[in-house]
Amino acid sequence: MVKTNNSESARESFNISKLAIKFSWLTVCFWIGIAVAGVLALSSLKYALFPDITFPVVVVNVQAPLTSALDTEEKLTKPLEESLKSLVGLEDIRSSTYPGQTAVVSSFVVGTNLETATNKISQIVNQLNLPKNATKKIIPLNLNESAAVSYAIESSSGKIDNLRQLVKDKIVPSIAKLPGVLKVSLLGEVSTNAPPATATNGLPPAGTLIRFNGKQALAFQVIKKGDANTLEVVNRVEKEVQQLRSGLKDVTLTLAATQAEYIRNATHSTIDALIEAIILSIVVIFPFLWNWQATLISALAIPISLLGTFIVMAIYGFNLETITLLALALVIGSIVDDAIVDVENIMRHIEEGKTPREAALIATNEIGLTVTAATLTAVAVFLPIGLMGGVIGQFFKPFGITVSAAMLTSLLVARTLSPVLAIYWLKAKPSSSPQKQSKIWLEFDQAYRNLLAWSLQHRLIVVGLAISSLIAGLALIPLIPKGFIPKLDRGEFNIVYTAPLPSVPGDLAQGVQGGLGQPGGQAGQMEQMEQEDKLGNSSLSAAALAAASSSIPLNDSLDVAKKLEEVVRKLPAVATVFTTVGSREGEPNKGTLYVKLKAEREVKTAEVQDQLRAALPKLAGVTTSIEDIQFVDTGGQKPLQIALQGDDLKALTTAAKAVKARIEKISGFADVTITGASHQQDGILQIERLNNQRVVYIGANLGQNLTLGNATDQVVAEAKAVMPAGVSLNLGGDSARQNQVFGSFGTTLGLSALCIIVVLIWLFKSWVDPIVIGLSLPLAVVGALLALLFTKSDFGMISLIGFVFLLGITNKNAILIVDYINQLRDSGLERTEAILKAGPVRLRPIMMTTAATILGMVPIALGLGAGSELRSPMAVSIAGGLVSSTILSLFVVPVFYAILDDWFPRKKVKGNG
Repeated sequence: MVKTNNSESARESFNISKLAIKFSWLTVCFWIGIAVAGVLALSSLKYALFPDITFPVVVVNVQAPLTSALDTEEKLTKPLEESLKSLVGLEDIRSSTYPGQTAVVSSFVVGTNLETATNKISQIVNQLNLPKNATKKIIPLNLNESAAVSYAIESSSGKIDNLRQLVKDKIVPSIAKLPGVLKVSLLGEVSTNAPPATATNGLPPAGTLIRFNGKQALAFQVIKKGDANTLEVVNRVEKEVQQLRSGLKDVTLTLAATQAEYIRNATHSTIDALIEAIILSIVVIFPFLWNWQATLISALAIPISLLGTFIVMAIYGFNLETITLLALALVIGSIVDDAIVDVENIMRHIEEGKTPREAALIATNEIGLTVTAATLTAVAVFLPIGLMGGVIGQFFKPFGITVSAAMLTSLLVARTLSPVLAIYWLKAKPSSSPQKQSKIWLEFDQAYRNLLAWSLQHRLIVVGLAISSLIAGLALIPLIPKGFIPKLDRGEFNIVYTAPLPSVPGDLAQGVQGGLGQPGGQAGQMEQMEQEDKLGNSSLSAAALAAASSSIPLNDSLDVAKKLEEVVRKLPAVATVFTTVGSREGEPNKGTLYVKLKAEREVKTAEVQDQLRAALPKLAGVTTSIEDIQFVDTGGQKPLQIALQGDDLKALTTAAKAVKARIEKISGFADVTITGASHQQDGILQIERLNNQRVVYIGANLGQNLTLGNATDQVVAEAKAVMPAGVSLNLGGDSARQNQVFGSFGTTLGLSALCIIVVLIWLFKSWVDPIVIGLSLPLAVVGALLALLFTKSDFGMISLIGFVFLLGITNKNAILIVDYINQLRDSGLERTEAILKAGPVRLRPIMMTTAATILGMVPIALGLGAGSELRSPMAVSIAGGLVSSTILSLFVVPVFYAILDDWFPRKKVKGNG
């Protein structure tokens, strides 16, 4: 026998409403104070696209008079890697080795102090016994120190030389002094008096050429400080530029590139969805209650809960960005739930003839444990998300804590402010409207009661349907495309190109280009980032540049850029093209075209990218890569990247070329590149290493119709078919991050489920009821997966949050039903009679809360506005899961309750009833 769980003492301990009603004015004053503090907290929050995630990276660059890459690897790279591999917090260690030069890149786990890591590495490197005449440089990199905005500078006189001096004297200094600005770089400056490249200096004439919309120009690029807010920096720059324009004659300053515009659009779209969710959640309450005072009391829970949440966000230093705004938009329906349940219960007792005060005291005592249990179990799901570690934890910590804060605040509002307002605002005599509503509900209640009675008499059929629906839902998983983060329709992207090196013979030129153009070449890439270009390309070593000599003119690279521009600018969707030819590191054969699309266009960014991949001219020796703007700067890796590791460079190179040849034939793979492949006949120019082992990287961009999960599966299958013995395969880029996400969320979901069970057992003082309630959770799976399949949404990081959200809110309905059944049984009703009464009584609040939550999801699920690709899958999965779990739980939960009660009969506690 199992003891009944609803002891009077447990219910009393969760009835803080009695105190709130007793000290009603104190309660009202407290919430007025919270509202004022919330408004002040909101004014302090900053806008951003994503949470601030810092990837601490330290580059050790060493040069020595060594003539071959193999010799350099043995005498420089290996000793460095060996000495650094035991560093605390080291995530991975990569290196790029060239004749006479190595760059070792140490990446640390998120949260590691960059300065501490740099000092430790300096100590270790200084103690190493390096070859004679070796020079070393240690470079700490904060990838948040990124380009915030660039302006093209043109003159009506057309004299670039005169304009260049004006920019140096007046524009750069005025922008550089602004708060949050790290550096201002002048682009389009060519050093004509630099010495030619030789075997000793390795440096060709440095500089870049800038073109804007097909015309020669200059530009300045603003690099923000690592801890500065992008929007704030850009706003200051825009104001300063506005002032500069008024004082500069015949000079035009045009916004060429910035992330600020997309951040603004994405945050404003999410805020619009949040406001629409609030309106829809409120609108749905009135038809159920048919009382505007009761509707207003329930609706007030939304703004007050949000204001309380803003206080917590300000304390934690969160921003108003995609993740936190999405958390607020998703939680709207849930934070009104508690107030709805409380107010609906008070309304029901008033309709039965009680005064508002009597109704409030009875109803809150009756519902207190239920509402508390529902909210605490939801918080038990989200708090583990807020405590996740690593990159995933940094990304979702704001989500978990924001949702938890909103739900706990809404619980306090429902348990204190809502009953107090009900006493003063609700009338003792029910109006004719609620009576009409009761008649409408009478038929609906009766139909539900009849179906419920049938379900209790046909338990096996109901259980069979529940199990079948779960199996069917799980069977849908292989049909749903796996992704990481949905492809954003940002309206902007880069075209990165590498031109040939005509002065270097044959395969050596290809080897040099491999070092130049592939994002997998981490060391050179980090060096370039340190120089603030942030274009996501690898840099060429001084030794390789020396081999290339100074005979490569910047004009050859300019000719390539012009030919690419000509095709790009013909597309109707293209607004501007901002071209950078060459780099300040002395790499004239490289360039980037930043393409900005028109705001009003009929095609998506991915469609334009696919059009360009087919239309760009195939120039001899020129490689092009169409790259998305990364949502978080992780070092310029392509979305799909695999690493082939082993000791035999020839075997690695052969395998990599075979894999590349295979995947280039598969539709959807674009810009396939190899980094680190050797060219044996002309000597080895470049050796890539990953975690103390030689590696060759294969990277690819993805067309709009190929998801990351499917692409990864295909590449792994193709690689395994050609990999020789002694070569292993590792995933990189978003492919690796996708696996980390699924692994982290698997653990988190398990922890969340355990937290739910612990909380329910603690609250109900029984293990049987938590099992009944827990059985309602899988019922949401079938609806969520069906919704993803129907809307063709990816099953990835964003929709995973939707599943976690479902885990937190679907048990509310089950708790409402089970707790009331127990109360009725404690009052003396027989089990079946209690079930048949509890179901219809709880039907109205269940339908109200479900409708409010689903309608709150509609603006997000519709996928309108910038960044909608991120919001939509989450809302779709939640709405679909809520529909299935609500329909099924109304019948399955009572049936499971009856079955478990037969197996484990309850023994009534004296005095309860």
